[in-house]
Amino acid sequence: MIRDATEHDLPAICAIYNDAVLNTTAIWNEQPVDLANRQAWFSARQAQQYPILVAVEHDEVIGYASFGDWRPFEGFRYSVEHSVYVRNDQRGKGLGPRLMQALVERARSGGKHVMVAAIESGNQASIHLHERLGFITTGHMPQVGIKFGRWLDLTFMQLTLNPGAEPPKE
Repeated sequence: MIRDATEHDLPAICAIYNDAVLNTTAIWNEQPVDLANRQAWFSARQAQQYPILVAVEHDEVIGYASFGDWRPFEGFRYSVEHSVYVRNDQRGKGLGPRLMQALVERARSGGKHVMVAAIESGNQASIHLHERLGFITTGHMPQVGIKFGRWLDLTFMQLTLNPGAEPPKE
């Protein structure tokens, strides 16, 4: 089941996030965060009316997804960058695509125009997932990050949510 997250879900979200920090290059932070950090993140997303979705199985959060501003300037207000994380024992079971599809629908129905993905270039599973969902590669930035004692490349992908849509009259 995929539903909107509540504050009750934050300990599980924090654990999934911290596992990605400590064991993957999906997040380029190197230090785990505490529950207060995730509470501030949750509150900021709510204030912006951006979704945080959780996947739940047997009353346990096994993955989550969200999006936020692509850049903090008004000219980018119709573009968002997303994140999807799945608990390590649930990866490879099709949960990522389901969370992504739900998130894309939220962005579309929320009037967003472009969804951006910033993916560590060696994460071929994530790149292939995004390609299956219609994202296209729009950029590659070699050696812009570092983690685990190695340089990391960044691949940018994007999905136009409403192809052919005219810009809003403002």
